[in-house]
Amino acid sequence: MTKKRIKKVVISIIGGTILLIGLVMIITPGPSILIIPAGLGILGTEYLWAKRLSIKFKDTFHKIFRRKA
Repeated sequence: MTKKRIKKVVISIIGGTILLIGLVMIITPGPSILIIPAGLGILGTEYLWAKRLSIKFKDTFHKIFRRKA
């Protein structure tokens, strides 16, 4: 395995685990609204789909809180 491939695997495992924990926290008590974007942000360093989803999540979050302010 090359260094680049190892980096991608490690980031995938860490980001995927954090994202999965955040998704579980939707059902169980916990700060899922903070954990899910963190997992997407980590995955977004290697995957375009995660980066797009992270940007969409961030835009939605800003729209929600601009309306309430």
